[in-house]
Amino acid sequence: MDPTVMLPPEPDRRWTIAQQLGLDTAVVRFWGVDEWWTYETLQQTAARFEDHGLSLSVVEDRPPMERTVLGEEGRDEEIATVKRLLRNMGRLGIDTYCWVWTELPLGVLRTSDSLPGRGGSKRIGYDHEWMERAPDHPAAGITEAELWSNLEYFLDEVVPVAEEAGVNMALHPDDPPHSPIRGVPRIVTSVDEYRRILDLHDSPRHGVTLCQGNFSAMNVDIPAVVEEFGDRIHFVHFRDVEGTADSFVETWHDEGPTDMQAAIDAYQDIGFDGPIRPDHVPRMVGEDDRDAVMAGYTDMGRLFAIGYIKGLLE
Repeated sequence: MDPTVMLPPEPDRRWTIAQQLGLDTAVVRFWGVDEWWTYETLQQTAARFEDHGLSLSVVEDRPPMERTVLGEEGRDEEIATVKRLLRNMGRLGIDTYCWVWTELPLGVLRTSDSLPGRGGSKRIGYDHEWMERAPDHPAAGITEAELWSNLEYFLDEVVPVAEEAGVNMALHPDDPPHSPIRGVPRIVTSVDEYRRILDLHDSPRHGVTLCQGNFSAMNVDIPAVVEEFGDRIHFVHFRDVEGTADSFVETWHDEGPTDMQAAIDAYQDIGFDGPIRPDHVPRMVGEDDRDAVMAGYTDMGRLFAIGYIKGLLE
């Protein structure tokens, strides 16, 4: 396994911290960069990481795909962009594309960013009652059947390209794994739905981002899920939550309900040798969200998490 962290596309303090942590692989998101999926932008980014001793292993940003999810006019143009991205990644040896489906119209949803944690640390969380006070989303009229049909259409188009390019597509769960939210159904919220999605294309390139926090909120046994999905797991988000899909809080990596050592052992048992990164860490004393691109991505909690992952691996 390769412990890693999500980094911006250009060197900054976070790159230096990653190097000081002894990391040699990176996950990138292109915050604030338009049309980052072009060959030129990806090539320059991959070379930049390489110049600083980091191998770019995962692209975790996504071109616009809302029309694709909703089955609207213009989806073929969006899908063409995803194909272009996959081909460019293949040319550059970037192994894994982390993508989402019904999370797209709504985004990652949280209702709190300062839930008290140990020592006064601040954690993020979700409460469905709070979320449902918001008005219905404009996409609320779509049905589950339409979402499944649109997903199958998308996969039929892009999985052959991923196979040709040698790039792993790693589907992230809906976050939170709850349906519906603001009137929009979501279809990546359970192990059964993952089984159905993987069965749509029996390809080793069509796989899973195993985000442990989301699977924990599904109330499943993490090591058993790891064993079941096996070599279809291409990327791991190593985190935990306390609660259910209706209401949960992100925990410190060493105090959630999941047996994290058993999870690491399960990845090793299946021979997983891909990237594993911490996700959604608490905010510690002296930090504020201006130090990060979004809540849950401040540096000090990630330092703790990387050390914890390395300790479990040893």
